[in-house]
Amino acid sequence: MAASRTHGPYHRRPDRVGGLSRGSARRHPTAARRQPRPPARTPAGHDPRDLMVFSHALFGPPDEDEILRLAMDHIAAAGPYRAEAGYLKTDDDLVPSPRNGQTHAVAVGRRVRELAGQDGPVTVPGRPWGRALGLRGPEGLHGYLVVTARSRPNEAERFLLATLVRHTAAALSVAFAHRRRREDALELHRLRDERTTLQRQLIGVVAELGYQRAVHALMADVAAASGGEEAITRALHRLTGLPALVEDRFGRLRSWTGPSRPDPYPEPDPVRQDEMLHAVARQAGPVRIKDRLITLVRPHGEILGVLSLVDARDEADEHTVLALEDAAASLAPELTHLRDLAEVELRLHRELVDDLLAGTDEASAYARSEAVGHDLHRSHYIVVVQWPNRTADDSFAQTVGRAASAVGMRSLLTRRSDHVVLVADDRPPARALYEALARETGTRCGTIGVSAPCGSPGDIPHHYEEAQRALEVRRHSRERYGPTFFDELGLYRILGPGNDYQELETFVQEWLGQLIDYDSRHHTAMVETLSRYFDCGGNYDETAESLAIHRSTLRYRLQRIRDISGNDLANVEDRLNLQVATRVWKIVLGGPG
Repeated sequence: MAASRTHGPYHRRPDRVGGLSRGSARRHPTAARRQPRPPARTPAGHDPRDLMVFSHALFGPPDEDEILRLAMDHIAAAGPYRAEAGYLKTDDDLVPSPRNGQTHAVAVGRRVRELAGQDGPVTVPGRPWGRALGLRGPEGLHGYLVVTARSRPNEAERFLLATLVRHTAAALSVAFAHRRRREDALELHRLRDERTTLQRQLIGVVAELGYQRAVHALMADVAAASGGEEAITRALHRLTGLPALVEDRFGRLRSWTGPSRPDPYPEPDPVRQDEMLHAVARQAGPVRIKDRLITLVRPHGEILGVLSLVDARDEADEHTVLALEDAAASLAPELTHLRDLAEVELRLHRELVDDLLAGTDEASAYARSEAVGHDLHRSHYIVVVQWPNRTADDSFAQTVGRAASAVGMRSLLTRRSDHVVLVADDRPPARALYEALARETGTRCGTIGVSAPCGSPGDIPHHYEEAQRALEVRRHSRERYGPTFFDELGLYRILGPGNDYQELETFVQEWLGQLIDYDSRHHTAMVETLSRYFDCGGNYDETAESLAIHRSTLRYRLQRIRDISGNDLANVEDRLNLQVATRVWKIVLGGPG
């Protein structure tokens, strides 16, 4: 059984030992001493032809890991060796093969790195002989094979091992070269793709620049031609094919080019308009709101207007956005110029009105009014406008001016600390003006006083006082907000400025003095109750509701008023004098205090 055992292709027993048959191996000792030493023998059981087959196989796989695996698997073809570990050099580091054993991996790996590319001994327990053999090619180190044996190999075995190492290194060099070629080919392909992409981008940039130059040139021509807002919206409509429009900052239409213009154009909501302006101002560039693409015209941060495109089908692209931005840039100088002209005109108007209200000679007034395009020879009315929730600044003055123009008033305008003054050349539609201002400001809490007609510039200061009196009467009346004409005040006309306040105070003290003293001592509101009673025409229910008290409480107070003052509300004379006294107390003398 033992005689017939085979040892595989690398372990055939030789028929001869040292070139002699086994039967003739025994010779005379002197003959053995005289014979020269034989050359190194091929290791027993290892056929060099098998190594050649293995060497040929090394150059088959294109993968470095597979080459290293083959070398480690067939290391025994070179002698009584065992492959302990293999390493491949990757990015200046030695990466261990997955086939490396785990028992001595750390120590072996540390030793291999200590060799720094040189061959050297490696110690593995139980294996007396061990070497780390560098796998080198023309480009330098490719990796390492760590080989051990139970005994020191002879010269032939070392030669075969060195041959296997050289062939493995050569195969790795070829594999590395192939990989580099593949990588170079991929990099070349990537660079070609990148070049193609850059060429396309360059073509697109050239086309984009051409379009931008065309848009810039068109808008520059429009601006140079001084065609105004309509010329810009026409150019924008021609570039985009979309309806283009300009609104002022308050939402009123100034220009529209293109189809589907609303008729009439909707009145803007001041609150929503402010919200829209703030939303667009927070963004960089045009902003889509519903079916419109909107950009603000705001040189130096001041919003002068709104430029929009109606894009119901959401067709706008980057070229549309570019055209809209360029149109806004061209519109900015136009609106700035119009704003500057309006400010100059407003300043001239204010200076003229300020002098008219203070009193000036008629010849100078007529000449200056003609210079600003206003005819002072006609009959005029003085209009005083006050909105408690709005400061009488330039912004509010402009709001009043727009509202007056919207209702057809031809007027000059100025402002005071708490109100705006208009000098109108015809009886103003005060109710329409009030409604327009209520829409503009978003609140109906405002009051307008209108003077009687004024025949000459010299009478304007007096009629200004009339307008102020009408405003004051309205503010202290039951319905505080709305318009009031001086010539409709009736009795209140004689209670205006210029009357003797001492006489008025005496009259009030005569009829209301006891009630005023009682209110002061007891912190009650008898005079106010009596005033409200007259304001409501003697109606108990309305008076109680306006004072927010019960009807029975009102009856009690009226009885106390009779008892304290000694006056009878049922008496016509007492009733008239008490009513006039409450009006003077409230309107002329300022009420409580």
